[in-house]
Amino acid sequence: MLYYLFQYLNELDVPGAGVFQYITFRAAASVIVSLLISMVFGKRIIDYIKRKQVGETIRDLGLEGQNQKAGTPTMGGLIILASILVPTLLFAKLHNIYVILMLVSTVLLGAIGFADDYIKVFKKNKQGLAGKFKIVGQVFVGLIVGCILYFHNDVVVKEKVFDDNAPAHVQELIHNDVNKTTTENYYWQENKSFVTTIPFVKDNEFDYAWLVDWMGDNALDYAWLVFIPIVIVIVTAVSNGANMTDGLDGLATGTSAIIGVVLAIFAYVSGNTIFADYLNIMYIPDSGELVIFIGAFVGACIGFLWYNSYPAQVFMGDTGSLALGGIIAVFALAIRKELLIPVFCGIFLVENLSVMIQVAYFKYTKKKFGEGKRVFLMAPLHHHYQKKGYHEAKIVSRFWIVGIMLAILSIVTLKLR
Repeated sequence: MLYYLFQYLNELDVPGAGVFQYITFRAAASVIVSLLISMVFGKRIIDYIKRKQVGETIRDLGLEGQNQKAGTPTMGGLIILASILVPTLLFAKLHNIYVILMLVSTVLLGAIGFADDYIKVFKKNKQGLAGKFKIVGQVFVGLIVGCILYFHNDVVVKEKVFDDNAPAHVQELIHNDVNKTTTENYYWQENKSFVTTIPFVKDNEFDYAWLVDWMGDNALDYAWLVFIPIVIVIVTAVSNGANMTDGLDGLATGTSAIIGVVLAIFAYVSGNTIFADYLNIMYIPDSGELVIFIGAFVGACIGFLWYNSYPAQVFMGDTGSLALGGIIAVFALAIRKELLIPVFCGIFLVENLSVMIQVAYFKYTKKKFGEGKRVFLMAPLHHHYQKKGYHEAKIVSRFWIVGIMLAILSIVTLKLR
């Protein structure tokens, strides 16, 4: 909202008002405001939660120090959501389709997590929202995201088209096309395509439409049959991965902040013609505005760590973890970096896989030998290391270090092909 106010002031030639036109300034302001909300108002929210006796119920898993966490305020994800939404509404262009997409996704995923926490805390049902309803909610969010990204006219990419490599009749069309940005010897041609980035590969673009080529000349009309289910799977998997990771003080929060920095860099270079040209990547018009949103995301995570680091004064609950994972998934899809998710979300992936491997192996051995066996001492993976005697703070720190390494590797993929 402030963007539009300062845009009006700039038209009136008010000194300094033009600074709000810069994405970098608004992103920095978004981070600062997000930090202030989470750190200053976060304490008030925690106190309110305590007064309402909204405490965490801890299942006895035989882990050291576990019982000390009983009664710790939960549903702290409300702090994260407020710290993301308020700065975004203040500093972003609210008519931008990508910003709208992120705001809608954040609210919906937060609502699913809130429903789960509400049932656990106020209805005294330890199971929370039934798993099938949680999945249905995630699928619904994925369906909305997929439809917007596929069908909305503002979701486009601009690709380099070189005159020298095009037939004469194509060159003429290029020169007459108003939806192009001219540079020295090529054009950024606007296309409604469904390409995404393949990491570590030269000419690293994959088009989802290729998966339906077998359908003939009208294949492009049916690419949504492939694209939307993939979006649903990604949103569901990453949001559940973040939920699995939220088992130690500060683990999911710190990991999400690291991932957020990576996504901020990707969004900025993808939405800037100069960097997109230099790095030879897709230019996604208007995606640079997402930097304001992800700045608030990073600020919210870091601010929440003020209270969530060991020993935690508040837990985010599913209200926060489902929203964090879903935001990361939707953001990566919007900037066409979803195939990089296994790299920069490697912590989430390993945590998810550890549970899947544990359950599958246990069922297999129980069916074959009559007695279930385990690969890990306990799943998710962070509990395995707790069982081995590692202190909680050490596990979290080492997971963060691995997350930073994966983040650096993800950024390097911009040039490593």
